[in-house]
Amino acid sequence: MQRTSHQVQIQDISEFKSQLLQWAQQFKTAVWLDSNNYQQQHSNFDAVLAVDAISEIETKYTNAFQQLKDYQSNVNDYIFGYLGYDLKNDVEKLTSANFDGLHFPDLFFFQPKKIFFIKGNTVEVKYLSKYQHEIDIDLKNIHSSTNNQQPTANSHIKIKLRIHKDEYYKKLKSILNHIHRGDIYEANFCQEFYSENSTINPVEVYQNLNEISKPPFATFLKLNANYLLSASPERYLKKDGELVISQPIKGTEKRASTKIKDEKLMKKLEQNPKERAENIMIVDLVRNDLSRFAIKGSVKVNELCKVYTFEQVHQLISTISCKVKNDIHSVDILKNTFPMGSMTGAPKISAMKIIEELEETKRGLYSGAVGYFTPQGNFDFNVIIRSILYNASKKYVSYSVGGAITAQSIPEKEYEECLLKAKAMKHVLLHVN
Repeated sequence: MQRTSHQVQIQDISEFKSQLLQWAQQFKTAVWLDSNNYQQQHSNFDAVLAVDAISEIETKYTNAFQQLKDYQSNVNDYIFGYLGYDLKNDVEKLTSANFDGLHFPDLFFFQPKKIFFIKGNTVEVKYLSKYQHEIDIDLKNIHSSTNNQQPTANSHIKIKLRIHKDEYYKKLKSILNHIHRGDIYEANFCQEFYSENSTINPVEVYQNLNEISKPPFATFLKLNANYLLSASPERYLKKDGELVISQPIKGTEKRASTKIKDEKLMKKLEQNPKERAENIMIVDLVRNDLSRFAIKGSVKVNELCKVYTFEQVHQLISTISCKVKNDIHSVDILKNTFPMGSMTGAPKISAMKIIEELEETKRGLYSGAVGYFTPQGNFDFNVIIRSILYNASKKYVSYSVGGAITAQSIPEKEYEECLLKAKAMKHVLLHVN
């Protein structure tokens, strides 16, 4: 389908972004992606909003990638959406039988009528040509948008643990036993924090979470009564022409109150043998995944265990890239690498079986990916971590955190790392430190 492009210059882009998000709430379907101007090499825009589905695909995991492939090929346009973690069951002979309080579809993508790309102070509006006559009135309405929603009431939220501390230690010891027996080298074990019978203001919670985190892959997703409010720092996979890159995160250290102390913690993380081992194991896994479809000899590690700093934590990030032939379908690239190794462990299939057995909650969107395809078949997807999930109809709020378990893991330290990763989500839900 043809799209009409229109560019406008915005003086106060920060205010415009806030107004744009408010304006988007009138639609049943919306995806907002924001880099927060984080300095990164692989970025095509600062932020993008896609709203108002003219077509969509929503499905469970069975044959999901083939359905997505058909949909993407037939639409041949921009599509936005997500891949839920349980698409692993479509890739491998696996199951998901754990408790699910959220009930999000396993896969969802839509073709938007209206897209807004932001780069600097320039907003490029791309509407399906059938709706180009709505551009001017929409821009006028966006500029007049205000937050009319009521603030979140703290009393609505009472956060519970799905796995309590003593049980967490028992489960980690079980994982360590698997590692010592040689069943796996590493497993990413996750736990859920949740609140029942709770009502939140999704836009307010997202904006507060984004403000204290300022991550490069922030996401606000609305699918009817289902919401994703994400402060993800991690890219899963990006395709730009023949180039494919993955940027797994493994290795976490807290921030300090002074610059000198902060730099010491950065150095400590960079040189930490356990954290580096976690990262390198996943780098090897990603290299193996990419080699399934890469041009021979093109897989390379561009960055190994580089320290990146965010508002809440320091992280070790590696960048792995490869080149692909033009006849490789974009969806097949995703299928051959999904789910991302940073959220499973190694070897991937064995790790997924073990964590499915020990975790108490179906992951759903958590540790899946949100992103988009272009009409040319390029794509960019994040990893859904540091995220709040909300089903407004069921009044169920959830956030999950996890960490890589290796032979060197100490359960008490792993539990502390989980609480550190959960701090921002807890803060914006409870408005307390």
